[in-house]
Amino acid sequence: MAELQLHAPEYYNMVNDIERHAKDPSKLALLWENEEGKTKQFTYSELCRLSNRLANGLVELGISKGDKVMIILPRIEHAYISYMAVLKIGAIVLPSSEMLMPKDILYRATHAGVKAVIAYHELTERIDEVRSDCRTMDTFIVCGGEREGWISFDKVIEGQSEEFKVENTRADDIAFLNYTSGTTGNPKGVIHTHSWAYAHQAIAAKLWLDVQENDVVWATASPGWAKWNWSPFISVLGSGAAGFVYMGRFEPKKYLSLLEKYKVNVLCCTPTEYRIMAKEEGLEKYNLEHLRSTVSAGEPLNREVIDTFKKYFNVTVRDGYGQTENTLLIGTLKGMEVKPGSMGKPTPGNRIAIIDEEGNPVPCGQVGDIAVHRSVPALFKGYLNDPERTAAAFRGEWYLTGDQAREDEDGYYWFEGRSDDIIISSGYTIGPFEVEDALVKHSAVKECAVVASPDPVRGSIVKAFVILRDPNAASDALVKELQEHVKSVTAPYKYPREIEFVSDLPKTTSGKIRRVELRQAEKARKAAQTQ
Repeated sequence: MAELQLHAPEYYNMVNDIERHAKDPSKLALLWENEEGKTKQFTYSELCRLSNRLANGLVELGISKGDKVMIILPRIEHAYISYMAVLKIGAIVLPSSEMLMPKDILYRATHAGVKAVIAYHELTERIDEVRSDCRTMDTFIVCGGEREGWISFDKVIEGQSEEFKVENTRADDIAFLNYTSGTTGNPKGVIHTHSWAYAHQAIAAKLWLDVQENDVVWATASPGWAKWNWSPFISVLGSGAAGFVYMGRFEPKKYLSLLEKYKVNVLCCTPTEYRIMAKEEGLEKYNLEHLRSTVSAGEPLNREVIDTFKKYFNVTVRDGYGQTENTLLIGTLKGMEVKPGSMGKPTPGNRIAIIDEEGNPVPCGQVGDIAVHRSVPALFKGYLNDPERTAAAFRGEWYLTGDQAREDEDGYYWFEGRSDDIIISSGYTIGPFEVEDALVKHSAVKECAVVASPDPVRGSIVKAFVILRDPNAASDALVKELQEHVKSVTAPYKYPREIEFVSDLPKTTSGKIRRVELRQAEKARKAAQTQ
């Protein structure tokens, strides 16, 4: 396994890995259901033909190789078709969550120089609010309905040929541009080439998810996130499996019943989703005998979840660790012994280490920085238009993940925490700067600091320490007002679930806020509450 081949051929387009499964016209690619119980099915052949029609339509609209296309779609078939079509052209997909607000959309569009947008009809107003401020955007395609100033998806594909010659992209041509939060400054545009998918398939899809052709796979990530590129898109479709897609809110009973109804073989969801399902009463009434492989990523899994799923469904939930900037770096792969609470081991074919401040591997049992050697094929190619932040992400030949861990005598890694101030809540990566920036825009806020606060369900929640212009204005009503304000200014999932009004904030001699002190105080406070 150590000799696993992760380097793609010189010319490679990831869509070809999907389309090779279209030779059988009846082979299922997607099984879809929404909250109302409406269902749809799509074959690989249908996805191939529809994406060819869209690719032809996009070319007719002036989209060509290297152009950036922002895609803001929920869990609908148009997301799969749009990603495939853009990649076929050799254009670049800029995945964008449906949670993004106008300010977020404008930053990404202007920073990347986006040319076209494909958006859901319920989200077009957010783009309309800022479209005149981004001069590069000139093509606006809407899915699911009609909107003034937008061309409908159906109109774009109308009359177009079902044949399209996939662009013969080089493996090092850019395919994805995912934006991810940082501790300071604006989100960073993470550059991934087509070769990323080649390496990712070899590791995550086969050795971790254990996706086999003809499996039914449910990966719950939403389009717009790097995790959607990872699992629902390339791992599932690149393996010839059928992806189950649920367009609805998380509800444990519903999820469990869908797992039973669709006879799901492989499940990939967040630790938060697993934790809530594990606490559901009456688990014995669900027949999940088809469930073979269960994995989770985003934050450490607790033993209770692992034991519960093993007891009731005879499956072992296996942990995995990776980032927007890379692929599955560390995990409990199929067939490995599970050490509950451990991240697992570094994945084959990758060069991962725990290093010290000098860039040297640390001894067994010592805490250090999780790092990835720059030679790893699935590692990102830099942050777009940001050489300084790209350089800052490396320590010599090692990329720093921003997380710390220790290695035990058996080679298993154990997560210790973030080495920076990034917050991971329910699998979402949240930069404190973005929340702080939103809060200080409120007239009542003088200064603030945002940190992660431990939470038994979400792993961590966003907590804000706020200094008010008028300390006497502190109230429960103001807490709710500030929470709603943050939801309206930035993506709603980033809002602070706890707000504490304070008179001062810990700072360095140079005036920088010491979030580490606030984090440690929160950790101690929550620990005391559980005793």
